[in-house]
Amino acid sequence: MSYEMSHMGPRAFNHDNSSDAEAEYDRLRDLARQEASKRGQCFSRSKEAYSSGDGAGAKQLSEEGKAHGRKMEEYNKQASEFIFRENNASGRVADDTIDLHGQFVEEAEEILEERIKYAKSHGQSHLHVIVGKGNHSAQHVQKIKPRVEQVCRELGLQYATEDNAGRIYVNLTGGEAIMPPYGGHQQGHQGSHQYPGQQGHQQHQQHQQHQNQNQNQPDELEKLANAILPKVLRKLEKACCVVM
Repeated sequence: MSYEMSHMGPRAFNHDNSSDAEAEYDRLRDLARQEASKRGQCFSRSKEAYSSGDGAGAKQLSEEGKAHGRKMEEYNKQASEFIFRENNASGRVADDTIDLHGQFVEEAEEILEERIKYAKSHGQSHLHVIVGKGNHSAQHVQKIKPRVEQVCRELGLQYATEDNAGRIYVNLTGGEAIMPPYGGHQQGHQGSHQYPGQQGHQQHQQHQQHQNQNQNQPDELEKLANAILPKVLRKLEKACCVVM
């Protein structure tokens, strides 16, 4: 099983993040890459030992390689959860939106599938998926977007690229993917699609209502993360990871 991992860069975040948060994300991915390298070295040396007739040495090196592989998976799971919580924190995206920036392709697929299940079970009719434009990936190629589209096709859901090419609108009811009327979409901070005709006063009222709700109700992000991430991370223990 191979892992293709390259540096995501600072724009794994879809908002103005602190340098500390950026450093933590990069630290976790870097540690995962280091463990992947050590794993590969151990497996290579194990093959050499086996070829030379050193069965015991080959087995020991193989076990060491597996241990490094488990550490690699753990660091990647920590990074995936960290970036999910950072990019989808309350106030950064709307309730009908999920941001997949910074996820490896396999991570993004698993998270999206769980998010769709969660949305359907809570009566949500649609979902805005932030996939990025590929500006910060190798050769500026969108890798998450094709996988999101594949997931939608497999689930029989209609989808459409929004005016912002880094976002996909998904109809969760099985009907045609037609964007809702302007003004009916809740805004998130950074990365949310800006619709014309919205008044500053209305935005201020919505912001105040949102703050009041946050003071009186459990954090919806925590509910969502606690519902989705444990399932996703368990599935990813044996998943191949490819960056967006």
